Amino acid sequence: MQSFADAKEFFQFSAGQWQSRRVTHHLPFRRAESGGSNIQVETLEKDDPRIIEICQMHDMDASLSVGGSYVTWAGTMQWDKDDENHEGSTVFALIPDADNPRQGKLLRERGYAEIVPVAGEYHLDHEDGLVLTTEYETMTIYERFWFANPDLRLRTSTVKRFGGFNTTTFCMEERIQTSSATAAAAAETNPLYAISGW
Repeated sequence: MQSFADAKEFFQFSAGQWQSRRVTHHLPFRRAESGGSNIQVETLEKDDPRIIEICQMHDMDASLSVGGSYVTWAGTMQWDKDDENHEGSTVFALIPDADNPRQGKLLRERGYAEIVPVAGEYHLDHEDGLVLTTEYETMTIYERFWFANPDLRLRTSTVKRFGGFNTTTFCMEERIQTSSATAAAAAETNPLYAISGW
């Protein structure tokens, strides 16, 4: 299992191109919907203008950020209508707590559930999974990300709407292109990765 000192390492290890397959359970309707997407993750350093801009957007001191990621995605879901699409991009900026680098705030220029700037709370749990809680005006989203191996990331999420409408999602994300920095980090922690790619 991959280990991380802080969330910055987790995001750096996530850099690259991913193929995501997911199943969403709509609990009130007792129905499940499948889907998939292509995801591209680019590591951003703390002095990147996009990190500085997102911090300013949230009235946060950019010097407190340790960097983040730029993420783009394009996908489809089983129940999509002809005019629906699931494409977009967002910037993540990490602001770790001063006394604990394994937890802090994650700033986004746009959320997944609502297209508005949003700040979530994150922490790395005892198994080095990244747990993210995001509060929106009409819902709360709980997510957990973890690596089964360097090229397989798993994610669960629960959406709790204030009106009582809940959904849960399980995602399996397979890496299809590795950034050079991610490959170097994986090879350092797992020598077999340099040979097999896993």
